[in-house]
Amino acid sequence: MSERPAVGVGPWPGPWPTGADGHLPGHLDPELLREGDARNVVDAYRYWRHEAIVADLDTRRHGFHVAVENWGHDFNIGSVIRTANAFNAAAFHIVGRRRWNRRGAMVTDRYQHEHHHPDVAHLSAWAAERGLPLIGVDNVAGSVPLEGYAVPRECVLVLGQEGPGLSDAALASCEDVLAITQHGSTRSVNAGAAAAIVMYHWALQHTAG
Repeated sequence: MSERPAVGVGPWPGPWPTGADGHLPGHLDPELLREGDARNVVDAYRYWRHEAIVADLDTRRHGFHVAVENWGHDFNIGSVIRTANAFNAAAFHIVGRRRWNRRGAMVTDRYQHEHHHPDVAHLSAWAAERGLPLIGVDNVAGSVPLEGYAVPRECVLVLGQEGPGLSDAALASCEDVLAITQHGSTRSVNAGAAAAIVMYHWALQHTAG
């Protein structure tokens, strides 16, 4: 008896599924059915072709986008992008360097739509054309507490790098800048954690019930 893989599921047990026409449904991947599926996907997408998963996600993408400034190849970017996938963001945007540290994303970026902007001005113009306000996330002077803030259903959440936070150009381009209230001694919350908190705050307002 063969052992199941440490992650995911093994080969499809028994006869392969068929559609009404007696053939394998188009969204299923013969190789995955035969070899097993060890990808980091929810059970509902086991054995699905990659492009079929993306197409299905596209039918129910949420209205918010996530943008991350990438001036120093911050390894936290991958964590932010992975969370954007978990909340099914409309797309994610990389501002600055086109190449970014993908390790923390754990391949989840492949199921999303990626946009690159050479600078904040380019992102701001892109968002303005689509009527999307830029909402920053940083605990700077003049920022608005996240608690009680009504995040727009359609917007771009803009996050900075670990350490320096949002650039002056990004802060100036944002309609509002949100701060997560803290109660300990650290100056700031990890960028990946901050992104998760803000996306969950958006989801509580726009997906609950």
